[in-house]
Amino acid sequence: MTAIIGRKAPDFTLASTEGKQISLSDYEGKFVVLYFYPKDMTPGCTTEACDFRDRQAGFAESGAVVLGVSPDPINRHDTFKEKHGLSFPLLSDEDHSVAEAYGVWKLKKNFGKEYMGIERSTFIIDKEGNLVKEWRKVKVKNHVEEALAYIQNELQ
Repeated sequence: MTAIIGRKAPDFTLASTEGKQISLSDYEGKFVVLYFYPKDMTPGCTTEACDFRDRQAGFAESGAVVLGVSPDPINRHDTFKEKHGLSFPLLSDEDHSVAEAYGVWKLKKNFGKEYMGIERSTFIIDKEGNLVKEWRKVKVKNHVEEALAYIQNELQ
């Protein structure tokens, strides 16, 4: 199943920094902000994660949970979460199956080298589990504010 606006979001179950497996279906009845990022401890990913952390109260007030997903293993996620005081679960998609289901596992180019990796993207899933909004090829600056504004203005 592929992620398509207006349809059920692909469900998944992944290991989390909460010490347990987390499934998308665990959050039925809440809005979910599902964001995919390339790698823990890198400048852009750190800025994005800290922006989500700093706006966590606004998401919570709107009935939304934030879930961050990357291919990093849980031990690296744990270090990243602790170092930056992140207040939401990070999920480990080491085999990138969830990234593939959401269409964010892409061929990337950096300094002339090609490799497969995560295309920074964010998805909003409504209380019934339907995909209602997506941002692909995200630029970190102001992105979290835009996602929060969408939930506050469009979904309330």
